[in-house]
Amino acid sequence: MAVEIPPLIKPSRLRSRGGLWGECLAEFLGTLVLIAFGAGSVAMTVAALPGSGRTEGPTTFFLGAGDWLLIGWGWAFAVAFGVYVAGGVSGAHINPAVTLAFAVRRGFPWAKVVPYWIAQLVGAFAGAALVYGVYHDAINTFDAAMKGPKTNGHTVASFSIFATFPAPYFHGGYWGPLVDQIVGTAFLVMLIAAVVDLRNTAVKANLGPLVIGFVVAAIGISFGANAGYAINPARDFGPRLFTFAAGWGELALPGSLAGAFSDYWWIPVVGPLVGGVVGVLVYDLFIGDVLHIRAQKAEPPEAGRTRAVSTADDE
Repeated sequence: MAVEIPPLIKPSRLRSRGGLWGECLAEFLGTLVLIAFGAGSVAMTVAALPGSGRTEGPTTFFLGAGDWLLIGWGWAFAVAFGVYVAGGVSGAHINPAVTLAFAVRRGFPWAKVVPYWIAQLVGAFAGAALVYGVYHDAINTFDAAMKGPKTNGHTVASFSIFATFPAPYFHGGYWGPLVDQIVGTAFLVMLIAAVVDLRNTAVKANLGPLVIGFVVAAIGISFGANAGYAINPARDFGPRLFTFAAGWGELALPGSLAGAFSDYWWIPVVGPLVGGVVGVLVYDLFIGDVLHIRAQKAEPPEAGRTRAVSTADDE
């Protein structure tokens, strides 16, 4: 903005927020925005639209692919706006898997990893609480009308507003969902690495967050049904902690539903952490190392590739 914006807090009290504390506050708010819009889009699909009479019945949802696209694009916008909010202060990881991967291969300080994780987890918890505060009437009405197994009056469908669970065709097994989370997060981090790599065809004009949102939409559309594409430990575990406290009980922790899945909570935590490291390593092995050696050798781009053209103004 052209005008100077005065701080809300006296400058003498702002010094501590110029470093790690300020970065953690940004990660908290960015992750809160992520969950508020992401889980909010699921709450719309699962409980609010049916309960408000905008579908065929009070418990009718997922009649077609359009419902899934609502959620897919909801999470895409959620990621984009979360990154726009926090990016200028913390880099907007808003995902422990990204933080770990950047510590492994992008020089992110290891001393900041755990503080970032804590901020992301607390932000995700707060985002889930905000969504529940806005939609609790719709959620409670939906659960009351829903038939089938319930835990403390809540259903797995309403739980899915906040956290993830595996598809029935895995028959309660761990390996399928674990591999799904590793693959999905590997793609996420690999593509983030590509988008922000200035040596590559990096996104310019501050469009990076929007493109990263498109990445999340692509993963949701392509790999979402297996296990809900958490691809972010904080995105799943923060709301999982909230739902446990709010009454979903063992559906949330340890993540069990009789005859369907059990002790599932660790899959969307471990899988993304592993997948994020795999993704950045794959990018560097196949792309990053090639860009590095070409830069060292000062090789010109291949014929047919776009390249910078000098003008009189540049000289």
